[in-house]
Formats: sequence, C-alpha cells, structure tokens
Amino acid sequence: MRDLLLQFKQDGLGVDEVLQQLRDLPFEDLGFAKVDHHRALRKGFPEVVFGEGKSPAQVASIARSILEHSEWVLVTRASQQAFDAVHSEMPDSEYDASARTIVVDRREKRDRVPGVMVVCGGTSDLPVAREATVTAELMDCEVAQVFDVGVAGIHRLLDHLPTLQQARVVVAVAGMEGALPSVVGGLVRVPVIAVPTSVGYGASFGGVAALLAMLNSCSPGISVVNIDNGFGAGYLAALINGAARDDSG
Repeated sequence: MRDLLLQFKQDGLGVDEVLQQLRDLPFEDLGFAKVDHHRALRKGFPEVVFGEGKSPAQVASIARSILEHSEWVLVTRASQQAFDAVHSEMPDSEYDASARTIVVDRREKRDRVPGVMVVCGGTSDLPVAREATVTAELMDCEVAQVFDVGVAGIHRLLDHLPTLQQARVVVAVAGMEGALPSVVGGLVRVPVIAVPTSVGYGASFGGVAALLAMLNSCSPGISVVNIDNGFGAGYLAALINGAARDDSG
C-alpha cells in the first residue's frame, strides 16, 4: 500500500482521481477474463497476456484494458490474426513474427542496461529465444543474441566466448538432448537460465528429454524454466541483471 500511495503522489493525482483508480484495483472483470491491474504496482511489470487459446477479439480486449492503466503491454504466443485485432485498435502495436509477441510501449525512451545474453542451440529454437529477448528488452535490458551455436558444432559457441564471459546472466535455449546450458555453465561464472524447447525427434518427447537433461546438469549455477518458456526466462534474466547492476553500482 505504501508503494501504491507513493505512486499516486508522484503522478500528482487528487483524491477523486485516486478513488477512481482504486475502484478498478486489483482487477477488472471482463466476463471472460479478470485483468490484474494491480500487478504493475506489485511487480513493476503489468500483466502479460498469453495469447494462445484466446480469440483475437479477447486478446485485443485484454490488451486494451491493460493499456487503460499502463503505458505498455506484452502479448506472448500471439498469432497474426491476434495482432491484426490489436493493431486495428492500437496502431502503435508491434508484432515480432519470430517471437510471436505483440508489444505496445508508450513510455518515454529508456536506456537499456547491458548484461543479458541469449544463446540458442539451433535455428528451430529461435521462437523461444526471441521471446526471451523481447521480454528482457521490454524490461529495459540490452540483450546480446547468439543463435545456432549448439553442441554439435561447439566451435561456433567458443567463437563467442569473450561475449559470454562479459554477461551478467545467460539464457541458454536448446531442444534435442538439451546439452547447451551445461556447456555454457562450465564456461561462465554467472547464472545460466536453461530453457528446454519442444524441438526434436520422437524420443525427445516434446521437450521432456531436454528438460530432464537440464534438471540433471552437473554444471552448477543453472536454473531451469518450463518447456518453451522464453518469457519466463527473459523475465528472470532481467531481474537478475537488474540486481547485479544495483549491487555493482
């Protein structure tokens, strides 16, 4: 509550305006969705819309609701049709077809803080890697990206070793046998966020093989998110990067 009152004070809101905002907190019931408008105040990041399984009209309605209380919104797993519905109402929305994300960012231009690096094993892992990148960038991180550096040709990864060792946190995205995060973890002294993807042949079991390999890694300093969860990895990487930056001054 203290943070909420401070935010209202900084925004220069009067009593009536404060009461109006409080009426819509902590959520707004749209019938098919209860939009959490309080999340940006609690977490510093507004509610993220998971687009998969929602109709284009539902995605647009939720995004519109969030933007009535926030200057930015992120939609993940978004189809072209969902973007068309959002864009018709919010022309400043942007679609990343590779990441399958929709972003509306109406904040003033902000400096991004370097420190996050996203690497992926193969080109097929790009959608998940790009989702992580878009998320971290929206959280004001400058993201270095290195793609298609899987362990089948490890010299490709080693060619980027100096950049890897400058990062504050590394997101390692891989399908198949999921070995990339273990290799990266043995080369850097910073946290590694492992992201298994559903890429692979039948015995990969839709990413379960990579997930189990990452969970069983003998390389210390690795945390693992869910299969194909680029958003979760990017979010966590941004938090780690921010904390590391604050600690280093």
